[in-house]
Amino acid sequence: MGRYRQIAPNPQRLVDERVGNDYIALTQYANYAAQAGWRNAAERSGFIRERGLRFLRDYQLRAVHALQRAVQAGNDRFLFEMATGAGKTLVAAAVIKLFLRTGNARRVLFLVDRLELENQADKVFRDLLANDFTAVIYKERRDDWRRAEIVVTTVQSLLFNNKYRDLFSPTDFDLVISDEAHRSISGNARAVFDYFVGYKLGLTATPRDYLRGAPAAAAAADDPREKERRLLLDTYRTFGCASGEPTFRYSLVDGVKDGVLINPIVVDARTDTTTQLLSQQGFRVTFTDQETGDEGEESYARRDFENRFFSADTNRLFCRVFLENALLDPVSGEIGKSVVFAVSQSHAARLTNILNEIADLMYPGKYQSDFAVQVTSQIPEAQRDSIRFANNNLLGAGNFLPEYRTSKARVCVTVGMMTTGYDCPDLLNLGLFRPVFSPTDFIQIKGRGTRRHNFLELLRNAGRQDESRPADLGTAEKTAFKLFDFFANCEYFETEFNYDEILALPRQGSGGDNGNGNDGGSGPHPPPGVYIHRGADALASISERQIGYQGMRIDRMFFDRFADTVRNDAFIARAVDDGQWDSVIDYVNREVLNRPEDYYTLEKLRRAVAVDRRLDIKEILSLVFELIPRFKSKDELLDEEFAKFVADRRVEVDAATSLPAMRAFFKSYAASNRMRDIIDRREFTDLATNPEFNLEQLRQVPERYRIAIPEYIKDYISLNQFTA
Repeated sequence: MGRYRQIAPNPQRLVDERVGNDYIALTQYANYAAQAGWRNAAERSGFIRERGLRFLRDYQLRAVHALQRAVQAGNDRFLFEMATGAGKTLVAAAVIKLFLRTGNARRVLFLVDRLELENQADKVFRDLLANDFTAVIYKERRDDWRRAEIVVTTVQSLLFNNKYRDLFSPTDFDLVISDEAHRSISGNARAVFDYFVGYKLGLTATPRDYLRGAPAAAAAADDPREKERRLLLDTYRTFGCASGEPTFRYSLVDGVKDGVLINPIVVDARTDTTTQLLSQQGFRVTFTDQETGDEGEESYARRDFENRFFSADTNRLFCRVFLENALLDPVSGEIGKSVVFAVSQSHAARLTNILNEIADLMYPGKYQSDFAVQVTSQIPEAQRDSIRFANNNLLGAGNFLPEYRTSKARVCVTVGMMTTGYDCPDLLNLGLFRPVFSPTDFIQIKGRGTRRHNFLELLRNAGRQDESRPADLGTAEKTAFKLFDFFANCEYFETEFNYDEILALPRQGSGGDNGNGNDGGSGPHPPPGVYIHRGADALASISERQIGYQGMRIDRMFFDRFADTVRNDAFIARAVDDGQWDSVIDYVNREVLNRPEDYYTLEKLRRAVAVDRRLDIKEILSLVFELIPRFKSKDELLDEEFAKFVADRRVEVDAATSLPAMRAFFKSYAASNRMRDIIDRREFTDLATNPEFNLEQLRQVPERYRIAIPEYIKDYISLNQFTA
């Protein structure tokens, strides 16, 4: 057991516990702040890196604080909806420490739904919490798991023969955390989750905002679409969020705005064959019935690809286009690590062979069929292969540059095993070699590439340059990834998908491989009839588009629905037209916001439109009714305020050096609570770990303006508008 003595549970102690950004770091190295490497601002970043210290970001702190407020309000169930790559497991570690340290949990159960996620979570907890608490994987410590405070297991291992009832008492765990909650409490797995008493926390990267509030009567009770609607809504009810508002939310749009996550470069590539499959008429084939002699015609659509419609040349063209346009590793110059999503296990096998053949031609003698690896449930060691790929030792490492620790295998070809919760931050390319019809699947797949990464972390002797490595390592920070879309999936979710309809239910095993080897998200089983297209295929079009801060429609559609609601309200439309803002604001607050049907809130609307500051009702309605062209960003407003300051104070400084630093100081002080606290306390050394504004920039601000700028901001600027 860990070093904390057991104390009686007391929710108020949990609420009162101070959780700062160093909450995890204090467990990793309790006296870190007293060390010379930390106290010396010039050495601090290296000290943090060498010690592996983890500090909670502002939004991660807000998540923990939101949970503390929920406990204070009497809740014992919580849901964190956080985009892939936002650090859900780090936040979970902070929550675990909070419960164990305050005595509100003696032992914590962390439930996952996949083997690779089990190992992934266990490693994180060991890295972050080992000095205070013991974490174990249940199947590896069946006899002495009670000696640990944190037990990690897959829900499937507990479900087998209802083992959880024989092995555990309902009171063995005081806190149960369900990772990827929308999956790990579905179906029979819900019984495991409900068996244990105490606090429950769900973690999910899948937002509910794309769900419409269609009534249950809209579909028959046995309609699979209705089943999915109930399943996804039930996730929110299970965690005490029946309104659809989670305990805490941090979206992909938020992460991109904050510089924590990245949006993809979408490569839309269409061949002659897929262009026909994607058309309204489909790919038409005429044939003669051999028995009757009658002429017939069959039409094939995108969902038939690799189900009823097969084309070897199309698959080869996919692979060639992918490899010719893939992002390269910035250190070694080889194809960047990639994951390709296939229709089925047999399709994955074909793609793996083709990729290896082409790679052998592109890089003679380099791979020997080790370039691409099939990672599906029928392949022995597939789960471990996915872990090895993330750990950069799949089939070896450093194939191009021995001192560079990156996986020799460059591409994993999967169906669904690597869709949910798979943490591999150095991925540079994702390939959708299949159509996707489920928004959940699309969000999860897209999320595999959104994490940032510094490739130099994998390079030994990073400061030394040799002739075998590219000279310019300035791009070694991951700032982009490519999403290769061969079936217009992005266009489908941007323009075609009807978000007003109840979602279609993926077949059993959605997001993974099912018994027949087909992917769960590829739509209903096609009717009989198979066509093998033996003709050649050619590239019809290819285009690249960088997704901007506003994200995709699937990330922002909630606002569109709100806009339709208020535009169609006669009173709102008339009052806005007459300029009766007091009346319309009162009406919207009373009749539209916080209603159980859709639960519109200002916070959710702000997130939906990807604005990084606080909006009020008047500004939102002004955009809806086209009284303003767009919302100004926090940065634009701060630039305007800084320009007013320069004009008002008749600032005269060296524009080349001081003015940029002053602008950065002004904007950071106005927008960041942490920055204001540091400056007001004059604890300037804390700027060494401050992402918005650092110590070197402060030195470039003239002394008189280090005082004048904070005074001006406090006197003349309303800081509320800049609060995210």
